[in-house]
Amino acid sequence: MDEEIRQISLRVKELREILKVTTTQAARSCGFPEEEYLKFESGQIDIPIGILHRLAKSLGVETSTFLSGDEPRMRSYTLTRKGQGVAIERRRAYKYQSLAANFINRKAEPFLVKVEAKPESSPVELNTHPGQEFNLILKGSMKFYLNDKEMLLNEGDSIYFDSGIPHGMKALDNKACEFLAIIF
Repeated sequence: MDEEIRQISLRVKELREILKVTTTQAARSCGFPEEEYLKFESGQIDIPIGILHRLAKSLGVETSTFLSGDEPRMRSYTLTRKGQGVAIERRRAYKYQSLAANFINRKAEPFLVKVEAKPESSPVELNTHPGQEFNLILKGSMKFYLNDKEMLLNEGDSIYFDSGIPHGMKALDNKACEFLAIIF
């Protein structure tokens, strides 16, 4: 088991237990069957960021509490300098930097995401999570998959979508692609 996934799972379980929330209640707040929720909490499977966001909301904490173990403290603003976002390895296919990890009561989760180039023949990892998502391509190009639709996105292009629909990305031209992702 990946150590980061294990740490996040432990934080989720510990907070749930401290707050005396049952696994049934936690699963219901995530919109998953309890058996699947228990796999998240045990670290058997990685918890998608959208599920962490929903669970954090239901437990009254910020998503970054699960990701970093720290509670956000800023109420008026938080400044994130270039390259200084909180690094988060959520999925092997992507690298995330949280751009507002220290801001309390966020209404959205902004991330700088980097998709590394892979061989054209490699499969695309599809993902779903509750809510909506906005992506703005900052560098490079990607093929964006939304259910059965494939779209080419270049620098400056953006897409806003229902993140409950299976979606995934693949960097093109043997170059990494960077984009701003905001999850609502």
